[in-house]
Amino acid sequence: MSPASPRLDDLPESMTWDELASLPAELATQIELHEGRVVIVRSGPPRHQRFYRRMANALEACARSDMRRASDSCWQVDVETNVFFADKSDFRTPDFLVYHCLNSGDQDIWSRDVVLVGEVLSPANTHAGIESKKAKYASAGIPWYWEADLDGDAISTIRAYALELSAELPDGVTPLRSRNYILVDEWSQDAAPGVEAHLPFPIKIPWAELAF
Repeated sequence: MSPASPRLDDLPESMTWDELASLPAELATQIELHEGRVVIVRSGPPRHQRFYRRMANALEACARSDMRRASDSCWQVDVETNVFFADKSDFRTPDFLVYHCLNSGDQDIWSRDVVLVGEVLSPANTHAGIESKKAKYASAGIPWYWEADLDGDAISTIRAYALELSAELPDGVTPLRSRNYILVDEWSQDAAPGVEAHLPFPIKIPWAELAF
């Protein structure tokens, strides 16, 4: 009789990347390693995946337009792809991301290659969990963080955060983190015709492209 497949409840508190890679794919894809600590990532409802795919498709269209205009630009846009930090025992898996082109499609994506990460918030997300991810992305120096709120089956708001490196604080006050994100733009369906930004490349996305 073959041994039973491991379950989420059976996992240890810490793992290495090699141990994670040895798990069945349907189990491994539900796990992030936070400095070796096992963190279970619950999938959102189908509309959650539907939106971040459409968001990635729209960003990719803008990226391709930028690449046609500027020969020295080369961008890749993906969904649910691991972003590694100091080593492979520490990674997060954003819903969508933009990064500089790599030499091979088989290469791992490290935080130094990434220019934008994005999350679509779902009921499975907690405030603490989202803030932890944002702090990790910021400490790694990823320039842009985007997040989206959904209201039922519709988009309510998309927010863009930029990496802040030079905040001035009162004498004697030390920041908890050396790098943080600040909100620099916000778009909602009742106040804007779509998403429009000029960094990391020109972005113009009408709401119709993101409609369910």
